[in-house]
Amino acid sequence: MRGIKDTFLTYVLPVVAVVLAILLVWVLSAVVLNAPFQRDHYERAKVDNVPLKQLVTDTLNQERPVLPSPHQVANEVYNTTVKKKITSKRSLIYHSGITLSTALLGFVMGTLLGISLAIAIVHSKALDKSLMPWIIASQTIPILAIAPMIIVVLNAVGIQGLLPKAFISTYLSFFPVAVGMVKGLRSPERSHVDLMRTYNASSSQTLWKLRLPAAIPYLFTSMKVAIAISMVGAIVGELPTGAVAGLGARLLAGSYYGQTIQIWSALFMASLLAALLVGLVSLANRMVLKRMGIST
Repeated sequence: MRGIKDTFLTYVLPVVAVVLAILLVWVLSAVVLNAPFQRDHYERAKVDNVPLKQLVTDTLNQERPVLPSPHQVANEVYNTTVKKKITSKRSLIYHSGITLSTALLGFVMGTLLGISLAIAIVHSKALDKSLMPWIIASQTIPILAIAPMIIVVLNAVGIQGLLPKAFISTYLSFFPVAVGMVKGLRSPERSHVDLMRTYNASSSQTLWKLRLPAAIPYLFTSMKVAIAISMVGAIVGELPTGAVAGLGARLLAGSYYGQTIQIWSALFMASLLAALLVGLVSLANRMVLKRMGIST
């Protein structure tokens, strides 16, 4: 019983407190931002002396609010997931599946690219001096500026569909993996590296038996960042293409028609998917480290 209480106080209570604080700020912000339009509506309807309670209720239930209230977003998510068929073009699950497939493909390619670059950098001083600065500099280019260029260039050479959008996720997700793996591959102590040399181990044997096992915790930490940012890349990749499917397409349609509730529901679904993906990577991290005999 004491263990359950300690768990609640340590993990559950702080999360609940933060969520309630966010909801409170959200509701207050919705009232403040939506109130001017609601007062203007009252003036045009020649309605005077509206009670504060009625004003708050109306601002939180506008059809096209500046900032939707939490219950409006929750209702929209429910209506477009539970009440819609998965194959329906109005289903958030349908659009989430398309964005998720792009994000996962980009994440896998970005992870493989990041690991390959890290191995090359660790084993070559020339690449370390020449390639690493360019990898860092590549992330200073705004993704909104480079995404249309990637889409246009790949379309020009006949590459269309899922792959161009996945390349944008790859562009974003390879960086944390590359940087984390470089740090991880260099994490073994000098004495351990010298011991491998004493045993006359080759570079590949040192990599597989020492450097890669030592880099596993760094890899999974980097992958948590990469899987989340790959979702951002997938959504951004859908924007310049004028896509008709995907969470990015839902954002575009909502902005075109002033449907802020639709925009926020798509954003909420994207954040939920990212959280689930990070959770899956964390679970894989614990399983792998436990198999390796490393306590977490």
